[in-house]
Formats: sequence, structure tokens, C-alpha cells
Amino acid sequence: MDTKKILKKHNIRPKKNLGQNFLIDNKIAERQVGYAEIKPGERVLEIGGGLGTLTQELIKKPCKVIVIEKDPKLQNILQKRFGEKITLIKGDALETSFEEIDKVVANLPYQISSEITFKILRQPFKKAILMYQKEFAERMTAKPGTKEYGRLTIGVDLYSKAEILEKIPKNAFYPQPKITSAIVKLTPKKPSYTPLNQDFFLNFTKAIFSQRRKKLKNAIQNTRHMMKPKPSKQTTKNAIKQIGELTEKRPGKLTPSQIANCSNKLYKEIKKQK
Repeated sequence: MDTKKILKKHNIRPKKNLGQNFLIDNKIAERQVGYAEIKPGERVLEIGGGLGTLTQELIKKPCKVIVIEKDPKLQNILQKRFGEKITLIKGDALETSFEEIDKVVANLPYQISSEITFKILRQPFKKAILMYQKEFAERMTAKPGTKEYGRLTIGVDLYSKAEILEKIPKNAFYPQPKITSAIVKLTPKKPSYTPLNQDFFLNFTKAIFSQRRKKLKNAIQNTRHMMKPKPSKQTTKNAIKQIGELTEKRPGKLTPSQIANCSNKLYKEIKKQK
């Protein structure tokens, strides 16, 4: 597929605000679809169909292909190229309710990587093969104590196992971006820890990592206004006492399960508030 010719034919200029950097290496698309290990009859979702580089590989598999595309011009191209071979959903993936799906294979617009990832993770699925900015992928898969480790790592870990499969050079795209990309595999898992309240846990994590260089006890005290529900000063003191020695560590040194334990103790104290 000659991406430049298709863009010129349809008078399309890639839109930076939509993150339109089109994959032009068909071999990479083929490998990406291969990683999904698609089984007959599975429902496979592609987010951001673009010109159809991934789509043309997906339709070779014995599955139902569902493509979400926001750009009207690209919607027309996808419809003309693939017709009834795909189910085309015209709209913004962040505002669209996903159908029941088995796999997700997509080159995501990088500016919505976080939002769309957590939308996928909250949806039942078997496996997702997603293209990200390399730095984002490294944050998803980071280990405690590294500079990349943070709230993204912990949020992803709550729902799935994340693994970088390969790094993709800039010249695999048109227009060529300024960054290197990476293909990541997400496999749903049951976490070894259970937050009492997932929303509070993710909010707590976001709060303490906003002060990752502080000791946990100071980070909690300084960011309690960011938490919902908000703990009182006395509630915060009670929770810090309950948490114990972990409060002397910095957030970046704590494992996801340790952070969940801290979040649970604070949440229990908040529930006691009058």
C-alpha cells in the first residue's frame, strides 16, 4: 500500500492534533496482527483505522473486524477499501461504547494513550496488541525504584500484565514522528492484591506520585486535598500510624501491592470519618 499516493489522491493532510502518523511498513503490521494470535470467530477491535494498514492484515484472519475511526475522510477510505469485510464505527473512541470484544489490535493516537488504555483495560478482553510511544511503553512496564516507575505502571498492573514486544523505528511511519515507538502486549490478569475501592486507589496513587521525592507520610499529608473522598488531617494521621514503616519510604520504592495496602488503610480510616 502506497500511503503517500492514497493521501494525495484523497487530498488528505495528516492532522497533528489527531496524532495521524500512518504506519507504512506492512511487515510490522503483519507481525503486530500475528502477536494477537487471533482464533476463528473472535471479535477483534482496531482503534483508529487510518488508511487501513493494520485492517488489511486483520481481514485475512477468520474473525470479525470492528474498526473505530474519527476522521470522516479516513472513514470513507476504509469503507471503500473494505466494505462489508469490517464493521466500521464512525466516532471518537473515547466517547464510543465498545462492543463485546476478544482482542484489540491498534496503533493508538499517542496523545490519548493513557485515556484509551484505561478504557480498554476496564473492558473484558483476552489480549491487546497496541502501539505506543516508546517512553510511554517503558513507563507501563517499569519496575519499582526506576525513574520510569509511576502511577501509569501501577494503574496498568492493577488490570493486566504489560510486555514490550518490539521497538519500532521512526521511519516506519509517515509523516515520520520525532519519537521511537513500541508494540506492547497487554494480557488481563487477576492482581495479587485487591483495592477496597479502585477509584480511590488510582486517585491515591496519582496523588502520592505527584510528590514522588517525598517520604510517603509527607506525600500523603501534602496531597490529601487531591483525594476523593478527602481525608481530614486527623484521619490522615491515623492512617499514617496504621501504615507504619512504609511511610518512611518514597512512593517510587513501593510495589503496587504495598501501595494498595497503604491506600486500603487510608480508605478504611476515611470510612470512619463522621
